[in-house]
Formats: sequence, structure tokens, C-alpha cells
Amino acid sequence: MKLKLAALAALAAASFAAEAHFGMLIPDKAAVADQKASTVNLTIAFAHPFEGNGMTMAKPRAFYAVADEKKIDLMKTLKPARFLGKSAWKSAFAAKKPGVYQFVVEPEPYWEPAEDKFIVHYTKVVVPAYGEEEDWDEPAGVKTEIVPLTRPFGNWAGNTFQGVVLVDGKPVPGAEVEVEYYNRDGKKKAPTDHHVTQVVKADSNGVFTYTAPWAGWWGFAALTDADYKLKQDGKDKDVELGAVLWTKFD
Repeated sequence: MKLKLAALAALAAASFAAEAHFGMLIPDKAAVADQKASTVNLTIAFAHPFEGNGMTMAKPRAFYAVADEKKIDLMKTLKPARFLGKSAWKSAFAAKKPGVYQFVVEPEPYWEPAEDKFIVHYTKVVVPAYGEEEDWDEPAGVKTEIVPLTRPFGNWAGNTFQGVVLVDGKPVPGAEVEVEYYNRDGKKKAPTDHHVTQVVKADSNGVFTYTAPWAGWWGFAALTDADYKLKQDGKDKDVELGAVLWTKFD
């Protein structure tokens, strides 16, 4: 009986580990068009977005916006929140002038015992304001990031999206990119576990391609191994770096 229970526990852990982790940075509007409604409310969390399973997120190490080649520190705007039943964060940002705002979250490393490693997902979302369209394809200068090759806003469901995966500013050939839909209302049902998280590979130039089948927020997470270790219980452990980009299809 003990052996059976242990096997079931291991199977459950493996099943949970198979769900893709995603840093989440979701604004309440995909674009700012009216000065009377200029505030962008952002939800910052760590979760399995399709399955609707949240994870506890510590206060981010850094949170900022990049616009017009300037970095705007937003750490003081962070407030505790709840997301999918777990600790998360929220922020409100007033877009006072035209621009393309890249919001960036750098989290504290998250220890995942089921995978025996740390996870650090550098997460971005791009919000244009007042019709501005320049600089959406500019790197934000993050340790690892997805730089869009398709404009990351104003896209229809069915559009094909492309991005290039960077680590330390250099393309990553063959990078694995996980793609997942934010199943906000839980109405989408996956016919198999494999459908929950889509997986594509970047080409020799670090470029990946994906076509969104339906409307909503879609997350792209390019996963690489860090060139450093972190300590857990006195032992060196691997670190998974994630370059996450969220974009909305209408």
C-alpha cells in the first residue's frame, strides 16, 4: 500500500510539473486611446494560465517601464494582490503622453521542488498610448527577452506572430518556446494534456513563429538554462530562465 501511495504521489507531482509555469503581466487594456481613461491597471503573477492554477509570487526584484529609450522605475506602485487564490501583485500606471510602453517584471527566483530547480521568468507586455507605434521592436535590455518581429498589439485572432529570443542581447538558435492561452473564464477545454501548452522551436536565428487560433491574451515563454547556479539547502541547483511576452489577439 505504501508503495502504491508513493507511486501515486510521484505521478501527481510529475503531472503538476508538466504544467507550464508562466510569469504573468496582464494589463486591463491592450492600448490607451482616451486621456480620460489613461490608467493602465496591471496584474503581476506567477501561474499556470490555461489550467487556472496560481503560485505564490514574492515581491518582484524589479518592475519598470521602458518608453522613448527611458526607464521608468515602478517599484513604488506595486501593491499586494490575489490571483487564482495565491499572493500576487498589482500596479496602476497613468500613460500621460504618446508612446509605446514596455512593462517589465524581474521576479525573485522561484524554487520548484518538483523540478529540482529555480525558475526566473523575465516578463514583458507592450502597451501603446494615443496611437503611437514606434519602438515596439526595440529590446528592453533584459537578461533574456523576446523581441517581437510582429507588432505585439492590434492583432486579429488567426494572425501569425513572430519573435526573436535573446539572452544577453544575442539570439538563441533553437530555443524552445512554450505558448499558452490565459484561460480567464475557464471556458476553453483542452482535448488532451498536450493541448494545454503549445511548444515551438526557434530557428537558427532565434526566430519563432506561432499562429493564435482564437482571441484573448497569449503568453510566449522562451526557456533557457542560466550559466549560474543558486543554493537550495546548501546545494547548487540549476536555474531556468524564461523570457516571457504577453500579447493580445482580438
